Parts: sequence; structure tokens; C-alpha cells
Amino acid sequence: MNKGIQKIFAEVPRTYELVNHVLTLGMDIVCRRKAARLAAEGGGIRWLDACSGTGEMAANLCRFSQNGTRIFAADFSLPMLKMAAQKKAAKEIRFIISDVRSLPFPDNSLDLITISFATRNLNTNREALIAHLTEFCRVLRPGGRFVNLETSQPKYRLIRWIMHLYVKLSVRRIGAMISGSKAGYAYLSQTVPRFYEAEEFADIIKQAGFGKVEFKRMFFGVIALHRGVK
Repeated sequence: MNKGIQKIFAEVPRTYELVNHVLTLGMDIVCRRKAARLAAEGGGIRWLDACSGTGEMAANLCRFSQNGTRIFAADFSLPMLKMAAQKKAAKEIRFIISDVRSLPFPDNSLDLITISFATRNLNTNREALIAHLTEFCRVLRPGGRFVNLETSQPKYRLIRWIMHLYVKLSVRRIGAMISGSKAGYAYLSQTVPRFYEAEEFADIIKQAGFGKVEFKRMFFGVIALHRGVK
């Protein structure tokens, strides 16, 4: 991931979760809980939350994990992980500074990888996104699961238009007002409209080596929850 994006995320850790909750009207909280519950259903003892940021998904995974489960949280931003380390659940999480395109895990070593509302940042282009997902596939054992929670493009044109208008009018302004980072939320406001429809992203996951790919649209298709199996 490039230095410019890394700089952006160094500016926003303190208010990052608050801005997300405000902009999504709390939908991100509900969706993360559902994604963590789905992710935990397959069991296993070595779980990774990729692009973990301030650790919200990693903390949710802790709620659904069994005794003996190791939960790792990887992110390229030290300031974001420092915020994550302040959570109550942090004692149950092992934090790793890492670019997720080159994860510090052996082949076939993890049972689960999750990523939530960060896949857009890996999508500098389609090939780069596939390369990141291929790396996830590499470190998962056969039968291991990949669970992806991300904004999506609603199926119906009217809802898509309303969503894009809302993002255009609110994300940059509200994000900058709360966080003080104009550049950060100018960038983030651009990533939402150009991410993929749920069906197209499912095909991309398959191209990265996953099978049994399925997805569920949430909140009128504004968000999609994908699951793939190695």
C-alpha cells in the first residue's frame, strides 16, 4: 500500500470509529457483529483480522471465539494499531505491523481471515486487489475461510444514486469536520463509488483461488458480506 494512504491513516485514528459510526448511522457496528458471528461459525484456532485498523472486527471476533483461539490483527499503520491496543479485548489479540500483500505467516497456517471496510483501500486496481486476496488464500489452510465486509453498489439504480449522492455530500465534509483530516476523507469518499458490485467482487474472490463463494447484501445493498473457502 502506498505511502500516501499510510499517511492518511496516520491522521485519523483518534476519531476513526466515531466518524464511521456517524456516517453509517451505526450500520457498521451491526454489520461487523454479524460478520464476526458468521466468521466464527467455522471454528479453527488461528484467526487473522487483516487491515484491522483500530481493531473493531478483531474485538468482535474475541466475543465469538472459543478458548485457545489465537486472534491476530494486522495493519500497516502503527497509529491505528496503537488505538486498537487500548481496547478491553486487546489482551486477547496479537498485533502485527504488516502490509497485507506480504503477510508474515507460512502457507496453509490460518483457519480464518476477516477484513472489514478496508478492501476498498486495496483496490488501487483490479490486479492489485486480486494479488492481495491471493495472499490471503496462500496463508489459509485448505478449508479455511475468508470473510469480507465492505460497501457495495446497490442493485437498484435509485438506491445507488441516493447512496452516491450521500457519500458525495457527507463523507468529506463530516469526516473532515470531526477528524480534522480533509485529505483523509476526500480520499475515502472516492473509494466508495468505485468499488465493485457484489456479483463482480464474488468473481474477483474466485479469481484469487477461493471456492464456495457466497454473499449477502445488507441494508438495501449498500453493504455486502462475502464468504469464500480455500
